[in-house]
This record gives sequence, C-alpha cells and structure tokens, in this order.
Amino acid sequence: MQQERFSLDSDFKLENTYISLPELFFSRQLPSLVPTPQLVLFNKGLASEISLPESFFTTEKGLAFLCGNQLLKESIPIAQAYAGHQFGYFSTLGDGRAILLGEYVTPSGQRLDVQLKGSGRTPYSRRGDGKAALGPMLREYIISEGMHALGIPTTRSLAVVTTGERVYREQPLEGAILTRLAQSHIRIGTFQYTYRFGSTKDLQDLADYTLSRHFCSTTSIDNPYLYLLQEVIQRQAKLIAKWQLVGFIHGVMNTDNILLSGETIDYGPCAFMDTYDPHTVFSSIDTEGRYAYGNQPKMAGWNLARFAETLLPLLHENREKAILLAQDAISDFGRQYQNYFLNGMRAKLGLYTEDEQDPSLINCLLNLMQRYNADYTNTFYRLTTQNLSDMDLFNSNDFKEWYQAWQARLTQQGTSKEAVTSLMMQSNPAIIPRNYRVEEALDAATQHHDYDVLKALLQVITKPYDYNKIDEAYMHTPHTNGCNYRTFCGT
Repeated sequence: MQQERFSLDSDFKLENTYISLPELFFSRQLPSLVPTPQLVLFNKGLASEISLPESFFTTEKGLAFLCGNQLLKESIPIAQAYAGHQFGYFSTLGDGRAILLGEYVTPSGQRLDVQLKGSGRTPYSRRGDGKAALGPMLREYIISEGMHALGIPTTRSLAVVTTGERVYREQPLEGAILTRLAQSHIRIGTFQYTYRFGSTKDLQDLADYTLSRHFCSTTSIDNPYLYLLQEVIQRQAKLIAKWQLVGFIHGVMNTDNILLSGETIDYGPCAFMDTYDPHTVFSSIDTEGRYAYGNQPKMAGWNLARFAETLLPLLHENREKAILLAQDAISDFGRQYQNYFLNGMRAKLGLYTEDEQDPSLINCLLNLMQRYNADYTNTFYRLTTQNLSDMDLFNSNDFKEWYQAWQARLTQQGTSKEAVTSLMMQSNPAIIPRNYRVEEALDAATQHHDYDVLKALLQVITKPYDYNKIDEAYMHTPHTNGCNYRTFCGT
C-alpha cells in the first residue's frame, strides 16, 4: 500500500529541506487514507499567484493528492515536533493532526510549505484522532484569505476537501482536510522543544536552518543568533500592529502559534472586533482575557521573551552576557510596536507627517469610540468618506471637538484633501470578515451543503479597500452586541 501511494507525477515538484535537521524535529508519517474525498473549495487566485498547475488539482489525481490518498513520487511526508506555552503553561506538542508533504519552490524562488491539516493521527496526536471537521477548515480558508486581502502576513489556504468520514466532537461532524501553505511552520514552540529536549548542537542546527530559510546566511553577520532574535522581534512588532489596526483578535496567542516567519497562523478562536473595546475576547477558552484585543501587544512581548530564552546558549558563551543581549533585544519590542501602530494610525487618519501630539489625538478618538460603543471598522470608514451620520459617536459634542482638532492637524500638514482621502482609503478597509457573516456562510455550507453564501462572502472580503464596489450589506453590524460572540478552537 505504501508503494502505491507514492505514485503521482505532476507538473510541480516538492522538496523537503526540513528533513536535513536531526530526527528530533520530526517523525515520518503518512496521511490517513480517506474513503470518498470531494473537492469543495480550491483557491484559483493563490494557485495562479504562485504558478501552481490548476489543471492538476482539478483532476482525480489532484484530488487524491489534496486528501493524502496519493503522494508525489519524491514526497517525504512528516509531522513536525514542537512545544509551547499554552495560556502560560508549558506543554509538549507537535503536529497532532497535520502532515507536511514538502516544500514547493515558486518560479520566483519563494519556498512554501505544503501541509495537510486534518489528515489523521501522528505520533504527536496524544489522545486525539488527528482529524478535522469541515466547519473549522472552511473558517480557516475564509479568514486567512480575508487577512491576506487586508495586507496582513498570513498562511494561505489552497483547498478544502471533504473526506466522506464523520469526526466526533460534541456531535458527529463532516470530516475535511485543509491544504495550507506557509513560508514555513517553524514556531517559537519549535525552539522551545529543542531547548528543552535537544542539545546545543540541535539548537544551533535549527537556528542556522531558520536563518538560511527566512533571513540570511549565517556567515555574513558577527552574531547571527542575535540577528535572528532581532529580526523575529521586528516581524512580530509589525504583524501585531497590523492586527490591532484592523481590529483582529487572534484568540490563542500561545507560543506554538507564533511563526518565526512573521505570518499569522491558526484561525480557530479568532474573530474581528465590532464595537471598539480593548477588553474584547471572543475565544471560549480564554476565560481570563489573556489574549484580549488590548493585551495582544503585551502577550507578543511575553512570547518573544520565551523565544529569547531558548537562544541564550547561542547568543554568548557567557550566560550573563547572553541574558543582557536578550534583554536589550526584547526591550526594543515595545518601541517598535508603538512605532508601527502609531504610523498605521496616522495613515488611517490621513496624516502624512509626524507631530508629537498625534498619540494624544489618536487615543482621544479611541477613547470616544469605546465610550459611545462605536463600531471600529465603520468609524474609520465614515471618517474616510466624511459620511458622519447614524452613529451616536458622531452626534456627540466630544466628537465634534475632536473632529475640529483633527481637521486642524490635517491643515497643519499642508496636504491636499485628495491625498488625505487616498491615504485613508488605502488604510481603512470598508469590509472585514464580519463574525456573523462568517457564521452564516459556515452554517449554509455545513448544514445545507450550500457554498454560495461562502463564495459570495469571499468575493467581498477579498476586496476590502475597493471603495468603488462596496456591498453595504456586508458593512452592517450585528443586531446584538458583538462582544457576546464566542469562537472555538475546532480541534
């Protein structure tokens, strides 16, 4: 049976450089066979972007590849090992329901992991079945494509295949497999696993591989491991700022969900904020608000500190000096994040120049939005279009006073109204994947096998900055308080 499964020829090839690392980092593992796969979603746009042959994936052989029933002849499928701090507590983890088929190298030289999620048990599954239900896989497809359209670094979804199996959670659910692409799946948790269970040589091998794959050659820098730490910090500062600027709440910022590439991963308990409130939590398992919207920057810094700890043996042979180097690097995260966030907020308000009063202007608006229960996305959209009606915020004297200060600041920078509007339109999405709209699409697909609602949603959320073709129905806020919305991890 194993020989028969490695039988596919294709116009594209897969490599697997990750297996050059010691076997501590992975286990060779075949995907589970599934009985009656059916392709329900295929990302033609992504396939075209990276020159994947759509003609292959829409055939029976392509379907067999996307569900793991057949593999490319040169494929070496593996499950990756890693650990992580989950809500502050260290756990040994690993790919419990995902298998890395290999790495696709695009014509431009970009290397992308090709992973099947929901493909069966692995040595890291613990007591899980390694399978996935259709709803969470569709959810990841929707949100990851929405994030990409918003300009936020993210893993991408290539396809969703139903398996013809039932998976059992609180109730029987339709099984599915997601094909996910990522710059890599190297996580902070990968380094934590190595630091805890490997040798210093293993740690160095992983760091060198990560540097080579994502950052630079280790031979060109005096202290490459300090450089690695600094680059990861910079990418996370930029990423978290982008989350905050669109009101995205990840929901489960455990260290095993932090990719060193700077891409967003794991779209289980995530959601987009409607009413602005820094305390907003959507995840059903985040009972203490650890990963609330307003806490995300702080928790990113905490996660990065855990990453820095794993690098101490590499930063300097003297541990005290290594700690000082790590502390200096981590202490810069807050400054970098604030700089990215502040500049992003300036753009959302049409500000091309910098002024020392800008933080006060921005914080004043955010405080007013919270006081008047204003919708985050729609507030900035209305400021962009100057359609200041139908919101309690805009009718308040507090806002009118703020508006005058904002207009004075715009006048001070000496930029044309057209330029201001253009910058704001590029920075303020008119459309986000509204939580209730996502749920409507998922319910239609999973309960009635109706994918039209989902496909219509995808068409809208993948053009969030197109002010000329706005479907206002997708801008409406939920009828009930969005803060009562709850999401689940989907495992």
